[in-house]
Parts: sequence; structure tokens; C-alpha cells
Amino acid sequence: MNDTSTLETEASAKNGLVRLGFTMIAIVLQLAFILLINLRFAEQAEWFAIGIRVVAALLVVYIYNKDSSSAFKMPWIILIMSLPIFGVVLYMLIGLNGGTRKMKKRYEEVDAKLMPLLPDGSKELAQLVEIDERAANISRYLSQMSQYPLYVGTDVTYYDDATKGIEAQKEDMRHAEHFIFMEYHAIEDAESWRAIQDILAERVKAGVEVRVFYDDMGSIGFVNTDFVKRLEAVGIKAKVFNPFAPGLNLFLNNRDHRKVTVIDGKVGYTGGYNIANEYFNITHPFGHWKDTGVRLEGPAVKSLTAIFLEMWNAVAKFDVDDVAYDRFLPEAPASPKAQGFVQPYADNPMDDVQVGEDAYISVAEYAKDYAWFVTPYLIITDEMERALGLAARKGVDVRIITPGIPDKKVIYGITRSYYYNLARRGVRIFEYTPGFCHCKMSVADDVLATCGTINLDYRSLYHHFENGCLYYGCDAVADTKADFEWMFGQSREVTEEYVNPAAHMRLFYAILRLLAPLM
Repeated sequence: MNDTSTLETEASAKNGLVRLGFTMIAIVLQLAFILLINLRFAEQAEWFAIGIRVVAALLVVYIYNKDSSSAFKMPWIILIMSLPIFGVVLYMLIGLNGGTRKMKKRYEEVDAKLMPLLPDGSKELAQLVEIDERAANISRYLSQMSQYPLYVGTDVTYYDDATKGIEAQKEDMRHAEHFIFMEYHAIEDAESWRAIQDILAERVKAGVEVRVFYDDMGSIGFVNTDFVKRLEAVGIKAKVFNPFAPGLNLFLNNRDHRKVTVIDGKVGYTGGYNIANEYFNITHPFGHWKDTGVRLEGPAVKSLTAIFLEMWNAVAKFDVDDVAYDRFLPEAPASPKAQGFVQPYADNPMDDVQVGEDAYISVAEYAKDYAWFVTPYLIITDEMERALGLAARKGVDVRIITPGIPDKKVIYGITRSYYYNLARRGVRIFEYTPGFCHCKMSVADDVLATCGTINLDYRSLYHHFENGCLYYGCDAVADTKADFEWMFGQSREVTEEYVNPAAHMRLFYAILRLLAPLM
């Protein structure tokens, strides 16, 4: 792999080409319809036009009444009313959230068996209420809406570099005795993965059950079609999430963006990095690649295991599911190094609840002194924009770090289009100058932080399967803050450049923002 290529960019480019293809289909249909009614049905053209506008109007009413952000609905409404055929066809192809009833039912069936096996966390929540009721409110929301409880007794180690995380991960895998579960959006069949595969194959020989699960779109072009067969040949069980089939798969828009490793149900990892060379700076397509992660040891690993088992068992109707989940959910002993509270959580686009977005908004609302965020892509809803701006106007130091070197120039332009409204509300914007920051984190008031897979963009917040981890009152929070402070030192503050841009630039940003939910 050379320095001019990057796994996520090429995978996203392929996804973009598919979306472009769908757009072209819609344009062709719109033009064909116009020609048809003018050449062959000129006398009936008015009736055709009326019929199409009635269909478009009904779809607009449907979109308007959906329980989603107005920033997501308005671009579709404008497009459909302006170009009915084009807008209706495009919405049907890529605008729908993709969750079919059958897929939603499968997830509900798996969760009905799996979630009751997790502790209810009520005792731990009561303890947090006594310490910090506002933080407990965030935890209560996560427990109710994502079904993943709050834990004590779990040690959290924060890694400010993906290489540190993956090396610790490999060391833990070498000591696995019962099972290793790995779920990643992207796997590149190159040096970084092969070192892990060697460890997995060795553990299989020792009697360890190993499962690998990856997203087809995330890994397309970077693993061969026989990748699963080669894994299975050395005893590694493997599955692919949502195989790529444009035009045939209504579930195409939903991807597995989660990143989880679990060893024996006692140790678990999550964070921003996939298993590909660029994440560990073996290659440098966009300068220094900044990514982060956390290691959990103790009872909270049970939730990471459940996150994996949900996807593994719900992925395909005709796969052989686990008969019993209990054997993968041991009662892990409390870590002697444990401090504070830990809550891994997941976001599922099938339930129409934006847990990831609500968690970030809750961090901003929680903060009294500061709330800092870092994301590779900044494409947010009006609701989140107002929450961040309101916190800043109340005197909270709200900051956002985005990349200084983009991996996708169009998305980078859209990211910058959000700076103006945020900056004029008092939010400070920084761009990480050494390269591309892929980490997805937040920290507030020296006591609360999150780390996981959830970008501050529409695809993560509304379309993808994601996961995160909330941690409170432990040393990992201080480590997370220290890493933010280091990143600020490596970044260029651009706030003043966007507080009062020229009128033509504001118009340009407005157009980009209108397109954002369609990306």
C-alpha cells in the first residue's frame, strides 16, 4: 500500500460512487419523463405533472412528520418539491434509513434474549446519584435508551495513540484462554492485520474460540473475496456485515461502524481505530494519523461482549445463531485498580433513537466549566448546534477539534461550513495541523469523558451502528483531558476566521450545509 491511498477514503469513495450512480439514475429518469410527456403524451402532460406533484407532496408530508432533525428533513423537502421525479427517486434509493421490518425484527429478537443477561445497574446508578446527579441523568438515559447499564469495579486505560492501543490489545490476545471477539468497520489485509491474525491462529490451536466480524463496505477493496475462507481455514470464525449489493439491498445505507475487541469477557477494547496500516502510521496518506482508544478490565466488559454478540447473531437470517449467550458473559471480577464509573453503550439505527447524538448533547449540557470535542467530520443537526452554542453562551469553554489535513475534501468543505454558526455562538474551533485526527471523544469538567466510534456527522449519528464508552471519576478522564490539551498545542485555532466571513462565503456555507444530509 502506498502513501497516496487510504483505506477509509477509498472505501468511502466507492460508497460515494454508488451514491453518485443512484443520483445519475434519478437524473436520467427525470429527463426521460420530461421527454416522454412532451413527445408522446403532450395532451396529458398536465395530468402527469399533477399526479407526480401529488406523489411528491405526500412524500413531503411523510418526511415532515418523521421524528428526526429538521436539518435532515428540509434538504429533502426542498429537493422533492423542486424536482419531483429526481427527488422522489433519490429519496427512495438513498434517503430512506434502510432498516427493513425483517432486519429490525431480527435485532429485537436477539436483544430480547441478550439484554436481560446484563445487570440492571440500578445500584451503581444510585451511587452516582449521590455523587453527581447531573452525571447520573446522562447514565440513566443511556441505560434506558441503549439498554447498557452503568458499572463500577472496571479499570479504564486510555491510549492517546492507536499504536499503543493495538500493542496492548495484541498482548492481551496472546493470553486468551476461552474466546476472542473482534468487530471492526474496516480491516485491511496488510501488515497491521496479519500480525493480529498470526496471534489469533495461534490461540485457535490452543483451543480458544476466535470470531472476526467486519463491515463489507468499510473493507471493500482491501480484503479479497476469499478473506473469510482464509480465516476459516486456520480455525477463525468470520462473518461479513451487510454485503455490498447496490440497488438490491435496502439495508445498504446502514453500516457497522463499531470497533470492539473482547478477550475472555474480562478485557475489552474500543475506540476510533480500525485494523489498517494508516491508523498506526505505517503509511502516511494525510500526515500524522491521530487516533485513540480505551481498554476496559472488569465487569463492564460484559456490555462490550453483548455489543458484539448482538451484531454477530442478527447479521443474517440463515446463519447459525448462538444457542446460549451465558457462556460468553462471565462475571468478571472487579479490577483492583478500578476507579469511578464506566458505561459502554451502543447506538442502533433500527430503533430511531439517536443515542450517540444525545450523549454528546448531554455532555455539553452537563458542563459548567468546559466541554471539549474532537471529530474527523463535523456535520451536525440544528439541535446539536444549538446545544453547543447555548453552553458556550452560558460561559462554558466549548471547543471542537477537526482535522488540519482532510481525507475527503468535499466532506472537509462541508465540515468548515458549520464553523460560522458555531463560532458566532462562542464555540472555539481548532484544526489539528500535523494531519488527520480520526478520534471521536469528549471531555467535561475534569470528571466525565467519552471515547468510541461515533463521529459528529449525520452518517454516524443517524445511519450507522456505533458504540461508545462513558467514564466518570477515574484517571482515564485526566488522561483524556491531557491528550486534548496536547492536541490544542498541535492545532491552529480558526475561530476568528469564521466569526464574520464575507457575505458570499456565508452563502457558500449555506449551500454546502443544505447538501450535508444528502451526503
